[in-house]
Amino acid sequence: MRGKTLKIAGIVTMLAALTVTIGAALSENVPAPATPPATPPATTPAVPPSVTILNNHEVEGILGRQVVSDADENMGRIVDVIVDRTGRVRAAIIDFGGFLGVGSRKIAVDWSALHFPTSQSDAKITLELTRDQVKAAPEYEDGKPVVVLGALGKLEPLPFE
Repeated sequence: MRGKTLKIAGIVTMLAALTVTIGAALSENVPAPATPPATPPATTPAVPPSVTILNNHEVEGILGRQVVSDADENMGRIVDVIVDRTGRVRAAIIDFGGFLGVGSRKIAVDWSALHFPTSQSDAKITLELTRDQVKAAPEYEDGKPVVVLGALGKLEPLPFE
């Protein structure tokens, strides 16, 4: 039994010595920092962004809003807005026709053909086109050239290139 205790004690002593030796060797290979890190240069405080307050009786969202013709025909709802590369609004995409989304088509109509109510928020947006004119327009497809139905009933391609 005494022999086993001596062997274990020898192994423990050897492991301790090895640990100290390896630790010393590793610490010799780690370079000491040459100089303490410099304090970062003082940055100028960021200019706060400008803030504009828009009263809710002056603005409102239009996505999902009902659109009617001048003759009060249901034309559908606005589901998207198309802007050109400069950010100028060019057209609205109207989900036209169908019943509960079945059989409907998305049509791009010129932004200037839409008229927005100035007084009531629940008033409908009107479109200067008839149902027949919109029905004859080609369907809007994302990722393809946009053909916009103009206020005079003519089709106008948007130059995005």
